[in-house]
Amino acid sequence: MVANECGLIDRIALIEVPIPGSGPHPELNRATPIAKLPTLITGDGLVVAGSQVVCEYLNDLGGGGLIPATGTARWRALSRQAMADGMLDMLLLWRADLRRSEPCRSPGQQAEYLRRLHATLDRFEQEAPARTGFDIGDIATGILLSYLDFRFPTLEWRTDRPALRQTHAAFEARPSASATAFFAPADR
Repeated sequence: MVANECGLIDRIALIEVPIPGSGPHPELNRATPIAKLPTLITGDGLVVAGSQVVCEYLNDLGGGGLIPATGTARWRALSRQAMADGMLDMLLLWRADLRRSEPCRSPGQQAEYLRRLHATLDRFEQEAPARTGFDIGDIATGILLSYLDFRFPTLEWRTDRPALRQTHAAFEARPSASATAFFAPADR
């Protein structure tokens, strides 16, 4: 999505790799031994690994715009990105716990995941009315909400969050979001 927003998508060759843990992928493992996704490999061999770093790289290459260069706007955008990315990391752990057999699950940890998720979404709801423009924090938040729809559809995050619901509808309407949407009902 960042490559689309920065006008760089035509300069990138996407390589589909299996989900880490589903088996080795020699090319990805050569580039990043921990099989970090996403990983970007430049034409001159520079390996840029991890979502936040890849986004920063693409924003820089595309002339900026998604990540404010300085000041409070920069730190707000990067903080929202970090919170949304942290929630995505947590949701992956939560999903892994849910896939365990019943006796091996951790109900206490799942309750904590739910508490943190609601607290973060409530924060995003409070901040949404004051938001203007579109930046990296909006991308990360939109992806988080789309992932919730995809993997946690019963959580009903939209309830009592009208501003966040509206923000997400605007996110989904962006051409860069629809061009990179990968959540299909058949994948659920």
